[in-house]
Amino acid sequence: MPPRRAVTGRSQEPRQRFVEELRLLRAQKGDSLRQLGEALGWDWSLFGKMESGQTLGGPEVAQALDQYYGTKDLLLTLWELAAGDPKQFKERYRRFMTLEAEATGIQQYSPAVVPGLLQTETYARRLLVLGGLVPGGELNQQVEARMNRREILSGAGAPHFRAILDETVLRRVLLDRKEWQEQLTHLTEVTDQPNVTLQILPFAAGLRELTNTDTALLRLPEGRTVAWVETGYDGQLVAENAGVERLQFSYDRLRDHALSPCETAAFILRLLEEAPCPSADSM
Repeated sequence: MPPRRAVTGRSQEPRQRFVEELRLLRAQKGDSLRQLGEALGWDWSLFGKMESGQTLGGPEVAQALDQYYGTKDLLLTLWELAAGDPKQFKERYRRFMTLEAEATGIQQYSPAVVPGLLQTETYARRLLVLGGLVPGGELNQQVEARMNRREILSGAGAPHFRAILDETVLRRVLLDRKEWQEQLTHLTEVTDQPNVTLQILPFAAGLRELTNTDTALLRLPEGRTVAWVETGYDGQLVAENAGVERLQFSYDRLRDHALSPCETAAFILRLLEEAPCPSADSM
């Protein structure tokens, strides 16, 4: 059968459809961007960036627009679809992102950097720039997509998430002390969530398994587990039982040598004391 054509003729891609609806509704209302900003109490430039696809804004903005235009939950629904669309990410990550969103449990090991689900916006931006993205629309979109991914860890149905970070992760600091303190503080705050557990693998544990392999084990609703392994150059989905079992065994061995969650919290608090806020003179 030939592919079904869209009845409206509008985009079937979630982010682009959200943009199109924003533009159409404002045109029908007859407002300028400035008038829209004044009516809703946000800087008008935010709506300009949303209509050009540079940002999705937040759910509270979509809700306010729905109320203003009288569209019930239309824009909020489109915002949710756009925020959760795996096409925002590079091709090799799309299948992993889809499975990650479905998982009932996630076990993560990060040997070198803070994992994406625990990153602050500033940390994510600096990491993506180091990965080759230049400042501009694509970088902003990738940062926003990564921040939206963090929603996986909150709300009803959030998976149980355990992250083991090599001590290297917390010793490889952001050079801006305020930014680094913000990242450390975020780690302490996110672990207040009952479904999130964080542990540090200390240098004292010596040479251990998975030394250079970022690993995520995803427990899916049907009961099977798949894994995602990543190096600095490539990522691979592992679905066969034998490969997953080997990775699970290595992960369990790492956990045996990691600090307890309480010891980890104390470790991060000590690092926070070593990274004070900048003085007023340097701001």
